[in-house]
This record gives sequence, structure tokens and C-alpha cells, in this order.
Amino acid sequence: MKEKNVNFAGSIIIFFVLLFVFAKWGPPINFSSSTQVKGEPFVVQGTGKVTVAPDIAKIDIGISESGTNLKAVQDSVNKKSQDLVAQFKKLGIEEKDIKTISYSVYPQYDYTTSVQRITGYQVSTQYEVTIRDFAKINDTIASVTSFGANSIGGINFDLSEELKNKTRQTAREEAVEEAKNKAEGLAKAAEINLGKIVNVSESTPPSMRPFPLSAMGNESAEKSGIQPDVQPGTTEMEVTISLSYEVR
Repeated sequence: MKEKNVNFAGSIIIFFVLLFVFAKWGPPINFSSSTQVKGEPFVVQGTGKVTVAPDIAKIDIGISESGTNLKAVQDSVNKKSQDLVAQFKKLGIEEKDIKTISYSVYPQYDYTTSVQRITGYQVSTQYEVTIRDFAKINDTIASVTSFGANSIGGINFDLSEELKNKTRQTAREEAVEEAKNKAEGLAKAAEINLGKIVNVSESTPPSMRPFPLSAMGNESAEKSGIQPDVQPGTTEMEVTISLSYEVR
């Protein structure tokens, strides 16, 4: 009996020695687990999405001209620019919505000889026009080439600051509600008690994309019989909210 007790005790000692050796020098054992450490916040996320129709459109419209006499080219571009701005205003576009975004002068060189020499100049000016009445988009595009515009960029439908803030707030409220519902459901399933919210963070990915429109050249769309038909469609505002709770 005594010998059996000695063997049993020896087996236990050997087991723990082997366990110690394996734990210290043996390969790691992978465990899949999810824990909530005491003192750390319980974090959940919610996403709110609101679909809304844009209320403003921005169009890049420009004039570019070349010639051998710099002053003559500049005077011509300036005159066409004045006529173009006057046309914008005639269409009901306010002055605050007509923004000059670039004005450039580039010398043109003759590269056919070993000595470079200036053969002329290119003068360009570019406007960003904000249109708030979408009924004027087609008229604007169709008529501006008659007043010197020979470069029309993309149409970027967007939200005004007022509508953007209102839409973001609606998406934000939906995201918070979803996050709270998720927190309550997870807490109930895990049988933990949530305390107060200790931190809130927000992220809003970009959602609006420009509507591409090819440049129309020097010929007026009205003369060519082309009547652009551009529709703004809808865009989506997305907000993700993270809520951090105390765990009691």
C-alpha cells in the first residue's frame, strides 16, 4: 500500500514537471476567445444611412486661348470672361456662386531647333459655378460656349451646407439608435450590466461623386442641336458612431 502511494505521488510530481517544461519551452497553444477585461469600456458601433437628393450642382467652365502677342491674348480672354460672367448672371446665377479657381499664362516654345524660343502664349481662366436651381443646368451648359467657354469639366452634384448638416444629423441619430440597440442586445446575451456612455466617436466616409461631362469645344450646343439632359439622382450620407460604455 505504501509503495502504491509512493508511485502515485511520484507520478503527480512527474506530471507537473512535464507540464512546467511544456509550458515554458513547448509550442504555443492557440485559443479562440473573446473577453471583457474589468475596467475596459464596452464598445459597439452603429451605422446610419440617409438617402437624399442633392440641392446644388458645381460645374467647371473655362476659357483658353493662344496667340503670339501676350497682351492681345490676355485682352481677348478678359473680354470673353466678362461676357461669360454676364451670361451666368443673366441665367440667374448669383455672383457669390461664380468663383474664379485659376488664371494661368504659359509661354509656348519651338522645340524643333537647338535653341528654344518663345513662339506664343496660352492664357487660360477657369470658373467654378454653383447652380442651385437645377432647371438652369441644361441652359447653362448649352449656352456658355456661345460666350467664349471652350472647356467644360464635370458636374459635381452635392449638398449645400444646410442640407448636409441636416442629413448628417438624421444619419447620426439612426447610427446612435442602432448602436444602443446592439449594446443592449449584446449585454443581455452576455449577462453583463452596462453603465453610462463614456466616449462617442464618429466617422463619415465620402459619398458624392462627380457626374462626368465631356468638353464641348467652341461650338455652341444650341447651334449643334444638342440639348444636354442631366439628372442629379440621389446620394447617400453614411455616418458610423462608436459608443463606449462602462461595465459594472
